[in-house]
Amino acid sequence: MMVVYEVNLVVDAAIAAEYERWLAAHIKEMLEVPGFFRARWYSRNPQDEGGAPSADAHWTIQYDVYTREDLNRYFREDAARLRGDAIARFGDRFTASRRILVPRSLEAPPT
Repeated sequence: MMVVYEVNLVVDAAIAAEYERWLAAHIKEMLEVPGFFRARWYSRNPQDEGGAPSADAHWTIQYDVYTREDLNRYFREDAARLRGDAIARFGDRFTASRRILVPRSLEAPPT
């Protein structure tokens, strides 16, 4: 069953343009990982989430992954390297949180 791997980023405004260029290439690299087949990149407004106004960049990237096993393989084999690249380049000038989403049917559950 397909899963969605979501990465939520908050990037310091001072490096947002540089991070954005890096992120575009990083997303392409993620789509080369076996099982990852689509990505969507969203901008978020912290005020829409009940937060204070912010000059920092707030982005969400959602990756569609064919199976949970594909995602687990990414965690075992690729995640440390790919995450480490951002940390090496940008240090603590960004934060990332992650979620795994499993699609549900819109049909009513059986009674």
